[in-house]
Amino acid sequence: MKTMHKTLMGAAIAGTMLIAGTAVAQEAQERADRTVAAQSDSDQPVSDTWITTKVKADLLATSDVSGLDIKVETTNGTVSLSGDVESRAQIERAEAVARGIEGVQRVDVSQLKVDTHANHKN
Repeated sequence: MKTMHKTLMGAAIAGTMLIAGTAVAQEAQERADRTVAAQSDSDQPVSDTWITTKVKADLLATSDVSGLDIKVETTNGTVSLSGDVESRAQIERAEAVARGIEGVQRVDVSQLKVDTHANHKN
């Protein structure tokens, strides 16, 4: 009987934690959505810091780009990408990812270099 009670109590606690965690995640997403909506409704340009953060995050989330090896800097809406990549195709993909971000005026990839040894890094 005690074991069954402990099992039921554990399940109840786990269920409560799951519901609470879901509510917290949902609230965080709603806050982020409100922030993005406020930025897009504003007449103010998107900040360089926001652009840099968004480009870096999108590069890291793109499977066919070595996002960890690419440095991102933004000045007045111009995104500069630098570092070593595995191929010309990765340079083109990184440029396309950066161009797809709101607020980006121009993308400079002149400092991205193809390193034939990049694909052998551990």
